[in-house]
Amino acid sequence: MPVKVIIPTALRQYTGNQGSVTLPGRTVGEALSNLSGEFSDIKKHLFGEDGKVRNFVNVYVNDDDIRYLQQNETELKEGDVITIVPSVAGGSEDVDGELSRAEIERYSRHLIMPEVALAGQKKLKKAKVLLVGMGGLGSPTAMYLAAAGVGRLGIVDFDVVEYTNLQRQIIYSIDDVGRPKLQAAGDRLKGINPDLEIDFYEERLTSENALDILAKYDIIIDGTDNFPTRYLVNDACVLLGKPNIYGSIFRFEGQASVFYAKEGPCYRCLYPEPPPPGLVPSCAEGGVLGILPGNIGLIQATEAVKLILGKGVPLIGRLLLFDALAMEYRELKLRKDPNCPICGDRQTITALIDYEQFCGIGTEADRLVLEPENEISVTELHERILASQAPVVLDVREPHEFEICRLPDSKLIPLGELSTRVHELEREWDIVVFCRSGMRGAQAVKFLQEAGFEKIKNLKGGILAWSDEVDPSVPKY
Repeated sequence: MPVKVIIPTALRQYTGNQGSVTLPGRTVGEALSNLSGEFSDIKKHLFGEDGKVRNFVNVYVNDDDIRYLQQNETELKEGDVITIVPSVAGGSEDVDGELSRAEIERYSRHLIMPEVALAGQKKLKKAKVLLVGMGGLGSPTAMYLAAAGVGRLGIVDFDVVEYTNLQRQIIYSIDDVGRPKLQAAGDRLKGINPDLEIDFYEERLTSENALDILAKYDIIIDGTDNFPTRYLVNDACVLLGKPNIYGSIFRFEGQASVFYAKEGPCYRCLYPEPPPPGLVPSCAEGGVLGILPGNIGLIQATEAVKLILGKGVPLIGRLLLFDALAMEYRELKLRKDPNCPICGDRQTITALIDYEQFCGIGTEADRLVLEPENEISVTELHERILASQAPVVLDVREPHEFEICRLPDSKLIPLGELSTRVHELEREWDIVVFCRSGMRGAQAVKFLQEAGFEKIKNLKGGILAWSDEVDPSVPKY
């Protein structure tokens, strides 16, 4: 019988950019097998070598996780919807502390709400919230929590403001470009609420400092953009017994949940292990709708306020999915995994670990580093072009990136199409491959070497390095 399979944005490049596919299947396994049969490139992203669904991919039938049904043998009926979800992070007692006359006026719209009232506003004033990351998610979250009257915010970030941030990180202005993010964010937050206490952590969150930093706060908000820090935040929250308000974004889609091991699942229950390095593109590689982090960030801020007030039903045990193109929210059930290594019945992780190693970054699992003889600098390439010794310059970016900027006389074959268009290249050609920053170029070089190409090099730093060192008129994106 035909069933509908919802394809997430990150995997649509393997299904002809289709957001959903209708195909036959009596069971989940049969439907996914048919999906892989129709779109062969998606198979390695769904299944491991053992034929099982990968641990960083979750599959739902309607709103139920198949891990808690009959897994791949879960039977389907007409009208069922399969959703693929890959990893792309109270009480009413009296509270001390008085509100000033100015604060009563400022928060009057809260005070007249019976769900908040004076006692609730005092709770907000006494609350201590930590935001890990002051990027797209952290920006709106911090601003609304400051405006709502949260008394103390800790913010963790070590970057400086760049022009590319301004499209979505609304806490910053053009005058902030080049400034440390924490300095610029602190000024903006103090402008919103001068009474706000702010703790600045201008450092990378690591296994060495995470427990000390997180222990000072009631609630942790995950605004990170990489898997090592996301797993670090999760594990630290579980070990400390803190709620972890999770959000993630990619292109037009977002996710949000509250992971709180005392009352429900943690992030590892949803994704026991991360995807291999380079498999899931970052926002810098895949892009993100500038408005999207505002939507997900406001959900995170709302969940924080609900937890502080002890009101409403938090997103514990629920994963909220948002599709901006369809303007649709969907909710999936999450369950605590009894075999989870950090919050399950038999805990095996009792201390923070090396998360870059766990995520395969900088280890043998990360094969994006090429030998020096397989790379060429932008200045070397420029000199060869000027000397009329130009190689074939192969651009493995996407067509929409090619429209933004390009190198002279370059040939475009997107990385995802390289395996089916390799016949367009001759093995005796001298080829230099480039992308935006070098990562996809390295992947292309490895593929072409395995296909028998010997005279092939990757352009170090990609077209961004070309703009920095050779031709500043080439726009950076």
